[in-house]
Amino acid sequence: MLKTPLRLMRFRKKYHQDIWIVGLLLVAHSVSKPVAGQAATGLASGAQASIRGNVVLPEGGPVSEAVKVTLKVMRGDQAMLYTDQQGRFEFNNLAPGQYTLEVEADRSQRFEVANERITVQRNAPMFVTVYLKEKQKDRRAVSSKTISVAMLDQKIPAAAKREFENATHFMAQSKLAQSIEALRRALAIYPDYLMAHNDLGAQLIEQGQLDGAEQELRAAVKIDPNAFNAQLNLGIVMVRQKRFAEALPVLDKALTLEPSAPAVHLYAGLACIGSDTARAERELSSAYDLGGPPYTVALVHLGLLYMKKGERELALKTFQAYLRESPDGANAAQVQKMIAILHQ
Repeated sequence: MLKTPLRLMRFRKKYHQDIWIVGLLLVAHSVSKPVAGQAATGLASGAQASIRGNVVLPEGGPVSEAVKVTLKVMRGDQAMLYTDQQGRFEFNNLAPGQYTLEVEADRSQRFEVANERITVQRNAPMFVTVYLKEKQKDRRAVSSKTISVAMLDQKIPAAAKREFENATHFMAQSKLAQSIEALRRALAIYPDYLMAHNDLGAQLIEQGQLDGAEQELRAAVKIDPNAFNAQLNLGIVMVRQKRFAEALPVLDKALTLEPSAPAVHLYAGLACIGSDTARAERELSSAYDLGGPPYTVALVHLGLLYMKKGERELALKTFQAYLRESPDGANAAQVQKMIAILHQ
């Protein structure tokens, strides 16, 4: 049985799946430990604190490009970084004290510069969600006949946003049940909360509650059909349920939104293994090529696919590539067994 980490961007668990469906990479809008958007600030010696955050659109949906974030302190020192493509960022090595976050979505020119004052405590990571705000002229320019995600944001009550932030904090502390409860409270206050539907769906997947997860994720894509994270997570639900034919159109939609996202290629490859081996090979290869070491599980599936096709030499080379990248990986023992079989 193969193993791979289950990652919801902001937390990690391990799952054991059957030989063809190994591992999930769920996508939430909240922050964990981003690959991009990190900075070791050097603003203090002996620093023991950090700020982790997420920049989101006015309605709470994910940004679609890197956003500039500047961290300032009263004495004038500052550090600057760009978030990753989903708006996540992290400042490390901070001394306790007062800070100001300045967030500037400078490429779109649609949004005002946002400022957040933050108090950082020793030995305690600070989590913050920064909501962008549209410039006044852009809000006036929206047609009264058009209902956009940005317009829906105007209706999100502050209480719903607070519950969502509570959910983020609970998840950072691995308090999954409390996080789910907070997300449900946010949705009870504001049923069209896109981000809350997505994150609740992703957390229900982790709990194995796939029917409930599908309900939440379908609600999210109904609110915004172009919500990449929700489309991907919905596809993951269907792959987990082995509803491969249904999963493919959903994952194809996600690919149109983020063609270079390795997670989508991984799950599209899994969905194709039984029906279109040529595409499965392309998608799994793309997942590893785009994602690198975090996606070595794609090499495991690719090697198994080659074995299924009788291409033993390719299977052997692929498994060996996995062991070079992940000699102590979760699937290393299984891959070594496959190599032993190929050497017989």
